[in-house]
Formats: sequence, structure tokens, C-alpha cells
Amino acid sequence: MAFSFDKRLCPGSLRGFLVALAGLFVLLAVWQIVAIAISTLRDVPFPTPLQTGRRLLELLAGARLNGHDILTHVRASLGRWLAGLGIAATGGIAYGVLAARFPLFEAAAGQIPRLFLLVPGLAWIPVAILAFGIGPAATVFMIAATAFAPIAVGVLSGIRGVDPALVRAAGMLGAGRNALFFRVLLPAALPMVITGLRIGCGTGWRVLVAAEMVVGAGTGLGYSIIQARWTLDYLSSFACLVIICAIGFFVEGVLLGRLEAVTVRRWSLDRERP
Repeated sequence: MAFSFDKRLCPGSLRGFLVALAGLFVLLAVWQIVAIAISTLRDVPFPTPLQTGRRLLELLAGARLNGHDILTHVRASLGRWLAGLGIAATGGIAYGVLAARFPLFEAAAGQIPRLFLLVPGLAWIPVAILAFGIGPAATVFMIAATAFAPIAVGVLSGIRGVDPALVRAAGMLGAGRNALFFRVLLPAALPMVITGLRIGCGTGWRVLVAAEMVVGAGTGLGYSIIQARWTLDYLSSFACLVIICAIGFFVEGVLLGRLEAVTVRRWSLDRERP
């Protein structure tokens, strides 16, 4: 007999919470089993969920990590991420709008985002170091270069995907070129724009952590992980991994996920009509 929730006793939001909680427990159980197995087979102190949780609480309570408290590292990483994402969003949206409005521009520069999509984030390391040296600026550049492409493609695809019938109808009602673009095309393309931003946020966050490990910054979650490894402080490394997952999930999965859902309900042309 298949297991199912009684909808009368368990509303949808509660069901979703219970399912997510069950998934978390499964993840922790697998982590515990893997930790015990590796510690037994390889005779190395692989951190368990409980040990990692204790270290995380110590860091949140003010314990120092590489000369700073954990909130300093979190703020540093978030600042670089937001800076890189802001540059990528500005460039990506501008590119998408220009390519949609001016065919000559698209013909000349149409392959740039697609080429950027083919470049792994860490492959920008030589360019970043040569252009900006070792430090935060190189990290911001790598985030911007990686997040730019999905945002640009999302904007252009969203505008190109607007139903031509909608455009013709707006024109018949007297909409001029600018009104047509800004009051019809852009709002109709908004779901794809938000999707591109969401993908850009996720790729930018992953590149941020890796870039901080490689190009160095003095602070940051990625920097803390690599420095803790050199001192064999693997508990701190695992605690930083938990923080990275939590922040990434909250921003990309919760905040932007909800924004995407609201945008699709409000603006998507494919939504059901009464």
C-alpha cells in the first residue's frame, strides 16, 4: 500500500515541510554512515554531522577562524558575490535588450554569451590574475564573467519568445516602438529574465567559493576552507561547507525560487486563463 499524507490533516505547506525535513534526516544519516565508514577503513578523523554542528555553533558564538569571526568571512563572501552578480546582471540585461532591439548588434555580438557559457568558471583564473592580481577584484571578475552568460541568454530568449500575436495586437491598439518594447515585450519576457538571474546567482555563488580558494582574498568562506585544510582543521572546513550550502539554498532556492514562481503566475503568457 503506497504511503500518502491525509490532506485534511496535513495542509500542503506542512506536507512540504515534513518532506523536506525527512530529506534532511536522510542526508544526515548518509553523512553519518559515510563518516563512520571512512574513519574505520582509512583511519582518518572524518567529521560527523554532530561534530560539525558543534564546531558551527562555536564559530557562530565568536570563535576565530583565520584571524576573523565567521560573520566577517560571510560578509566578505556575500559582498564579492553581490558585486559580481550586479555587474553580470547589468551587462546581461543590457546585452539582451540591445540584441533584441537592434538586429545588427545581435548579428555582430550574438555568439558572445554562448561562448561564455562554454567556459568553466575556474578557467577564468589566468585572466583574472593577469588583469586584477591576487585579491577580491579577481574573485568579483570571475563571478561576473560566469554569471553574465545565463542572464544575457535569459533576457534575449525571453524577449524573442513573446507571442507575435501579442505584439501585433499591441501595435493595432496604437502602441509605439518604445511602448511596445517596454510595456509589452519586457513584461512578457520577465519570467525568463528571472530564470536567467536565478541561474546566474547559482553559478556565481559556486565560482565565488572556488575563486576564493585559488586567487586568495584574506577573508571569505572559500578562503577559510582552503586555509583550514592546511592546518588540518577539517571541522572548520565542514562547518564552512554547511554555511555555504545554507546561504546558497536560501538565496537561490527560497528567495529567487519564490520570486520566479510569483513572476510566472503574474506575467507568464502560458498560465491558465479563466
